[in-house]
Amino acid sequence: MSVMLLILLQLSVLVSCAPPQCDPGFRGLCKPKVEEKPKCTDVLLSYCDDMAYTKTMFPNILGHKNREDAEAGAEYLLMSVVESLLGGECNPEIRMLGCSVLAPRCEKEKVLKPCRTTCETVQKRCSHSFEAIEMAWPYFLDCDRFFVSDQEGCYDPLEGLREQVVEAVDSMEIPPEEPAITIQFTYHSNTQMISTLKKTEEECSHIAKTYSIGRSIEGRELLVIEFSDNPGQHELLEPEIKYIGNMHGNEILGRQLLIYLAQYLCSEYLLGNERIQTLINTTRIHILPSMNPDGYEMAVSGLQDNNYSDDEQARSGSSHIGRNNAQNIDLNRNFPDLTSIVYSRRKQKGYRTDRVPIPDYYWFGKVAPETYGVMKWIRSIPFVLSANFHGGDLLVSYPYDLSKHPQERNMFSPTPDDKVFKLLARTYANAHETMSNENAQCGSSRGISHKGTINGAQWSSLAGGMQDFNYLHTNCFEVTVELGCDKFPSEEELFLGWHENQEALITFMEAAHLGIKGVVKDKEGNAVKGARISVRRIQHDVTTAENGEYWRLLTPGIYVVSASAPGYARAMKKVHLPPRMQTAGRVDFVLQRAAPEPDLQEEDNTIPSMGTYDRFDPYNQYERYTLVASLSHNREQRVEKPWWWNYFIQTGVPAPTWLLKHN
Repeated sequence: MSVMLLILLQLSVLVSCAPPQCDPGFRGLCKPKVEEKPKCTDVLLSYCDDMAYTKTMFPNILGHKNREDAEAGAEYLLMSVVESLLGGECNPEIRMLGCSVLAPRCEKEKVLKPCRTTCETVQKRCSHSFEAIEMAWPYFLDCDRFFVSDQEGCYDPLEGLREQVVEAVDSMEIPPEEPAITIQFTYHSNTQMISTLKKTEEECSHIAKTYSIGRSIEGRELLVIEFSDNPGQHELLEPEIKYIGNMHGNEILGRQLLIYLAQYLCSEYLLGNERIQTLINTTRIHILPSMNPDGYEMAVSGLQDNNYSDDEQARSGSSHIGRNNAQNIDLNRNFPDLTSIVYSRRKQKGYRTDRVPIPDYYWFGKVAPETYGVMKWIRSIPFVLSANFHGGDLLVSYPYDLSKHPQERNMFSPTPDDKVFKLLARTYANAHETMSNENAQCGSSRGISHKGTINGAQWSSLAGGMQDFNYLHTNCFEVTVELGCDKFPSEEELFLGWHENQEALITFMEAAHLGIKGVVKDKEGNAVKGARISVRRIQHDVTTAENGEYWRLLTPGIYVVSASAPGYARAMKKVHLPPRMQTAGRVDFVLQRAAPEPDLQEEDNTIPSMGTYDRFDPYNQYERYTLVASLSHNREQRVEKPWWWNYFIQTGVPAPTWLLKHN
């Protein structure tokens, strides 16, 4: 008991000796806490040491409490690797824009916010670089959220950069004028391709414009670049042409040539090349370098894998990897087979080979998103001329692609416009460095092609091809250009490929101005849309576009041409086209009101399963099919992240899901 009392006594002594606890009820025992106001401090973030100011403040605009917090965030990590991710583009603008948010300017113990106008300028110029690598625009560079207007007292975060540029310009000698765009004869990844096209658009914004016609099954953009003196607008009587490359993903040269062509057109226009300026000022040119970007990715991966293989058979088999799209669909067998329909109706009254409708049953099969995108594109623009580029032989083939032989054996199967197609094919082949030379033939066409040209069905019969679809469904005349037997030539051979094809690419586009063109109006001067332009003894009509205009490719000669439309009397003219005409002859028509002629009724209505030309995917089957395909694809294949994701997941930093475009 006495021991316990002794312990309690010692404890009470210890308690009494302890300093008094803070009690607001007793004056003097508590000192109020004084919170220190944030002060300007030195900018110590190493990636921000070239800003025009030296003082910042924490917490920063994003709420990081100190420098260590800012350096540990995914935002700062992105700034450290953005130059590498974007391939050097938009550097250092993106980094300096980020620094203005992570280490904002501080003056007189007050944070100044960066200018919104600067942010918007950089975003407009650089957003395509992020899109090219499938990365979302970073949230901390949101111009409305973290940047302010000039009226709110902002500063220019790129001020230091502009000072450096001025100093550099003052100290340098001005070199002689060089081409606006330098073509680098290297392969372009999908990211690099999109970036190059966007750069070209930026360099030649007064004559160039990029736009998308859809996405591949794996979500890659089908990007087109257009050239015109009025980009984005159709101009009356100006012919529209298109070039399509990389339809088969493992046939690469065409893809590269079209990228180079876009750069060449821009550069030469700026340098004052009169031929190129005339072409662009009188023609609207559309270039789709890659119709099958997924197949391209597979082809590149397959080639790299087999470069390390000693197995000859494996290397040989790799040549077919990437030919089809990611659904294993051959895109040049995926279009509606209208040629079979034409063959089956040859003996019927009112037999036609133009504006043949797409049969309803087509939509119940597999329709690739790449095919669908191109079909809608073809229907939306009044294309006159087209070429699609392949590899595996050295020639130009022309329709029909499907043989008229009952067993579809290879057999010469001409269209009603065989003379025109032969002229178009010769135009490209003769302008090519070697294609028309019989000794240069290298593939299965050897011995049967004629100076680098051949009828498609005579060479290799196929159904569902793109060039037959163009001819039978629209006004567009398309040929297929085979660029050589090496589908994936070495990088060292790319310049040679460009040299061999450069003149042919330009000359073929100029062929859009062959034949005649004109406008069809009624006597009140109103445009007649959908009027048929017929040429005697050629059983293939073209149809007037929205403004009553038409283009009719013809070889030199004498023709009887007529214009007709329901509710109007047929108008007829005799036309003489002399050799070596440089531009299309102008032939206009004025139609008089009259009772409709019996033979102008829509013949296709006699076959209910066909419908009319305007009937496109009537049951919305494509949307249903792609939804099922997408769900199946996601189940089977991926929660796959972009290639750059690994930069962020191995550092212990919380995963920046805000960078994922589809998050």
